[in-house]
Amino acid sequence: MLWTLLIGLIVGALAKLVMPGKDPGGIIITILLGIAGAFLAGFIGRTVGWYRPEEGAGLVASVLGAMLLLFLYRRFRTTT
Repeated sequence: MLWTLLIGLIVGALAKLVMPGKDPGGIIITILLGIAGAFLAGFIGRTVGWYRPEEGAGLVASVLGAMLLLFLYRRFRTTT
């Protein structure tokens, strides 16, 4: 669990580094975006056949998944 949180923090921080801007939320949002991005990338990868069922997404795919979620988070957070 601790390892997942650490990886989530790294992935979320990389996504925020690639997509700079003002975000409402601190380290908790960063960790959640990173973890959710990794799960999203793994789900999409397994659905399309890039990963086996027991395989997780790689770092680049996880960052891309977190970037997608960060984009959606910013889009819906600023419109409400």
